[in-house]
Amino acid sequence: MKMRDDLDLNEFEKILKEKLAHIESNIEQLRSELESVGSDDGINDMEDLASLQSLSSKDNTILDQQENERKETLHALAKIKNGSYGMCEESAKPIPEERLRVNPIARTKV
Repeated sequence: MKMRDDLDLNEFEKILKEKLAHIESNIEQLRSELESVGSDDGINDMEDLASLQSLSSKDNTILDQQENERKETLHALAKIKNGSYGMCEESAKPIPEERLRVNPIARTKV
């Protein structure tokens, strides 16, 4: 597979590393919130319990999304290291730079 010499890979690596740091911070915060909800003994009635369960469910969904985005970001960083960043995983053709600027973890052209 051909390495993209038309992209500033250092710039994309910096963008991805900043994105990763932000995601990891979000994950840490969500896990902390979920732990505090799980240990909340101050539940006074069924309404409080339902509200906490709803929050916990939403936090779990967001946590799953953040963990998936972390995985995709790590994958993109690995592709920079192995020289395949910016190449479509389906067609092996270059992903347009504009698409990578909008979504630096893009795996495909479309």
